[in-house]
Amino acid sequence: MHSAQVLDSINPVLNFSVFAAFVLITLVIVFRASRNSKTAADYYAAGRSFSGAQNGLAISGDYLSAASFLGICGAIAINGYDGFLYSIGFLVAWLVALLLVAELMRNTAKYTMGDVLAFRMRQRPIRAAAAVSTLAVSFFYLLAQMAGGGALVNLLLGIDGEAAQNAIIATVGVVMILYVLIGGMRGTTWVQIIKAALLISGAAAMTVWVLGLHGFNLSTLLAEAVAMEGGKGEALLEPGAKYGINEITKLDFLSLGLALVLGTAGLPHVLMRFYTVPTAKEARRSVVWAIALIGLFYLFTLVLGYGAGALVGAEEIAAAPGGANSAAPLLALALGGPVLLGFIAAVAFATILAVVAGLTITASASFAHDVYASVLKKGNTAPGSEVRVARITSLVIGAVAIVGGILAKEQNVAFLVALAFAVAASANLPTILYTLFWKRFNTQGALWSIYGGLVITITLIVFSPAVSGTETSMIPNADFSFFPLSNPGLVSIPLAFFLGWLGTVLSSEHNAKKQAEMEVRSLTGAGAEKAVSH
Repeated sequence: MHSAQVLDSINPVLNFSVFAAFVLITLVIVFRASRNSKTAADYYAAGRSFSGAQNGLAISGDYLSAASFLGICGAIAINGYDGFLYSIGFLVAWLVALLLVAELMRNTAKYTMGDVLAFRMRQRPIRAAAAVSTLAVSFFYLLAQMAGGGALVNLLLGIDGEAAQNAIIATVGVVMILYVLIGGMRGTTWVQIIKAALLISGAAAMTVWVLGLHGFNLSTLLAEAVAMEGGKGEALLEPGAKYGINEITKLDFLSLGLALVLGTAGLPHVLMRFYTVPTAKEARRSVVWAIALIGLFYLFTLVLGYGAGALVGAEEIAAAPGGANSAAPLLALALGGPVLLGFIAAVAFATILAVVAGLTITASASFAHDVYASVLKKGNTAPGSEVRVARITSLVIGAVAIVGGILAKEQNVAFLVALAFAVAASANLPTILYTLFWKRFNTQGALWSIYGGLVITITLIVFSPAVSGTETSMIPNADFSFFPLSNPGLVSIPLAFFLGWLGTVLSSEHNAKKQAEMEVRSLTGAGAEKAVSH
């Protein structure tokens, strides 16, 4: 099916109706949920009222972004084995979150990452640094979702022209702002739960359908994908189709894998989900649920990716509007025609809305709680003022995301997502792990690892092939790349850990009493509930 036929078979009215129905239903749910959002704990942490299973579903809704669904299916359809490595990296990352971060973070903090980092250090500089890094990660991730969302919705609504594209991005932004303004974390969580249920059930139905067409035999499906003309043949089943070409691509893969595996445990919008459950045990349960659901989904992507390769063909996918990102929608079209395509389109749209809403509430909470309440007001805030500032901040972040999404709509979405993961793995994770596990760690070490990790990561990306020097770069006509890897994780993550160590040993500061208190609280939860209720 050529791109002209693809566009002809899209039913914009049907697709738009499904989109509109999803938005209206979720807005009603968000509005109902908002009636209980009165305090800061309600607005930021949904009153800690969600169970581990509900939060696990919401985490998977927050985590399975458009890049997961559309990007990975396309990568597997075109590159086979090497495309599936993304799924493995994204899933293994959760073991780091489960074993090292989830329970300890839930015990130590109230609402944000800054709470954990500032527990035994100088409050104001640490909270300011935590807010800067949270806003940086959230901004890059938001750009990726908004840019991807604009391109996807244009394709699925059959809309052409720059003005229409910009209007779609603005619409996504406005709906997202409504979710966050009206519902806070409780409303956002329900949007994520609904979206995760839709996404996982839709992917499951398509997986069973694809396997059914091949006699429920995975070998038959793989053989058909290999036999499809214009593809990579047997290379689809072997490592190296994308990342084994030369030593640089192998190092690039190692760097990307490191950023994905270590970045998840440092993503602020994922960390913030641990505070919406009542106990540390439920935080642990929610991660176990998330691992099960996300793992299942990534197994579906294997079948859907190879299914798209077998039923649509890598050549057709690459030539369609949206390129590799169109693999899942084209497979839906091949299986169930315009009706299934409409459903999958709505699910992909819901995916973008849920993720951007989660990112927006995280960024606004970090600014209001860490910068406004703790740095500017030194903890002396009037009742309700913190939540009011969070709402105003979400309006500003929404406006910035709309403008940024319009400017970045031609950029590579995968590059923007990888940038967010690299920043999270370099600036956030070393500081979190040192704070939780190293008694000697202090304020200077934390500031050096956050700011150092942030500056090193962004500098290396600016001077990498992702930005200039190749046809697929952000700026294809220029060449100022001296750093050979597209993802800087292999260099920036060890350097950030080193800076955290160096800053600590060069400073004599050490608050043994607060450190001992934090150790007891993070491991046992003693005192956490009391601090949370204040």
